[in-house]
Amino acid sequence: MSAEQSLFEQLRDAIRAEVPVALATVVEGSFTGAKLIVGRDAESEGTLGNPDLDRVVTRDARGELAAGRTGMRHYGLHGEAREEAVSVFIESFAPPPAMLIFGAVDFTAALARVAKVLGYRVTVCDARAVFATKSRFPMADEVVVDWPDRLLAAVGGELGERDVVCILTHDAKFDVPAVVASLATDVGYIGIMGSRRTHDDRTKRLVEAGVDEAGLARLRSPIGLDIGARTPEETAVSITAEIIARRTGRDARSLTVTEGPIHP
Repeated sequence: MSAEQSLFEQLRDAIRAEVPVALATVVEGSFTGAKLIVGRDAESEGTLGNPDLDRVVTRDARGELAAGRTGMRHYGLHGEAREEAVSVFIESFAPPPAMLIFGAVDFTAALARVAKVLGYRVTVCDARAVFATKSRFPMADEVVVDWPDRLLAAVGGELGERDVVCILTHDAKFDVPAVVASLATDVGYIGIMGSRRTHDDRTKRLVEAGVDEAGLARLRSPIGLDIGARTPEETAVSITAEIIARRTGRDARSLTVTEGPIHP
């Protein structure tokens, strides 16, 4: 078996196992066609023809993989920045971003449906077995009967910038531990449902639980954009629109920064 065949088999196996992996290929310059496979944590495999170039491209490929991006990078012969002697195409093969929805409530089904349209792998979690059932949320990829903080303790290390936590429970004994556990991860978006009064009360509880200003600043609460949403479906659009705006860096009007009643 050739070295290139071995690399493609490794790539195939990683994709089938839904393990994040990037393939870097020299498309212009010395060693055109050379390939390097880069995992999120594991050592890279293959070579682009120069160990210094391999090292720099491995670093950049991991950054692209974390963001789920694919694109062209340009380097000097030894990986120097701001040079164009070598063009490398970095292709990311990342599993779908995860959305964890805590709370088996009326809004959850609508949010799960919209999230699936946007390509998320959706997990619904609630400690109440009578509400957290697959029959209520058939659109979810997974329905877990457990406390939110316990689930996050198990999977939090896998969450990254592309992933989302939405806390819809409206109950301090669920919300506060879920928020604290979410803040211990690298998840890119943490949204919590509730009125402004609920938000103020929750914030006090979070401060008492040890959450600092930097942690509070990561929270989107009240959750969603200020578009006047009322129904579960409209609220799901409001929430996912805020998630998209945050990812793209657009200055959309969030309920977090507006004032007054959420529902006039």
